[in-house]
Amino acid sequence: MHRRTFTSLLAAIGPLLASGHAWADNWPNKPLKLIVPYAAGGPTDAIARMIGTKMAASLGQPVVVDNRAGAGGTIGVDATAKSPADGHQFALVAPGPLAGMPNLTKVPYSLDDLEFLTLAARIPSVIVVNRKSGITSLAQLIAKAKAAPDTLNYSSAGAGTTPHIGFKLFKQETGAAIVHVPYKGAAPAISAVLSGEVQMTMVDLLPILPFAANGNLVVLAVAGKTRAPQLPDVPTTVELGLPNVLMETTYGLIAPKGIPAGVQTQLREAAVAAINSPEMKERFLKQGAIAATSTPAEYRSLMQAESDKWRGVISSAKITLD
Repeated sequence: MHRRTFTSLLAAIGPLLASGHAWADNWPNKPLKLIVPYAAGGPTDAIARMIGTKMAASLGQPVVVDNRAGAGGTIGVDATAKSPADGHQFALVAPGPLAGMPNLTKVPYSLDDLEFLTLAARIPSVIVVNRKSGITSLAQLIAKAKAAPDTLNYSSAGAGTTPHIGFKLFKQETGAAIVHVPYKGAAPAISAVLSGEVQMTMVDLLPILPFAANGNLVVLAVAGKTRAPQLPDVPTTVELGLPNVLMETTYGLIAPKGIPAGVQTQLREAAVAAINSPEMKERFLKQGAIAATSTPAEYRSLMQAESDKWRGVISSAKITLD
């Protein structure tokens, strides 16, 4: 009786198992979409395009970057969560829409709506000013802000993003009164500093390296404990007496919940292989990033820990979206 039941069960689920394997074996069968929840030209966009190009070569299908900027990255993450769970849509994100924005406002998704694939890169944040501002050191910036409160402005990629949180820490630590001006993404936030619309920003190292090299932007400090190898002469905030002004952006790959296990494994392995390739590591380093991969569980745990940390900063600094 039991043997006949088991045999019948195998007969019933056999086609389903075969179908699942066939799906994984046939994936990908069309171009992949890599969602970037920020404007084109920013650091996330640059990293996504490097990873996408490398993955496309190994997968045999194009990886098309789809920029979905706005609302501090939540529009793009929501689009990812609501995408078909067939392994053809995934996203590269910074911590903001995963750890920051959910602590500031109601978002239409939760971490449980997403598959965490792997970390992709770590990038230190730097404090930069327009060269025409006449500010050449962090001490000078602080003195100028204190002498004329609320006359200096800083840009961010949106409320609740890394630059916003970072400058809140800076203001708490120094007592400097600087006005926040949010933009829809890192690229327009950097452009605002270059054009002189605002005097400064705190941003990932990657996109500002060319402007630091040609002198249009002055890098005052690395918001971390160690100097950036690309800018060995630039001191850290810790060296400059601001030990709590620490900001590093961790980028990672996420996908919609419910992707078949076999497809998810293939998607993740293609991404990890691309990120860990010697060519990619070298390209990342030259542009201010450090390649970094992880298990899905490690990435999810990191974002949960970041969310807990940001919740504390947001609460103590009374950060709002206003």
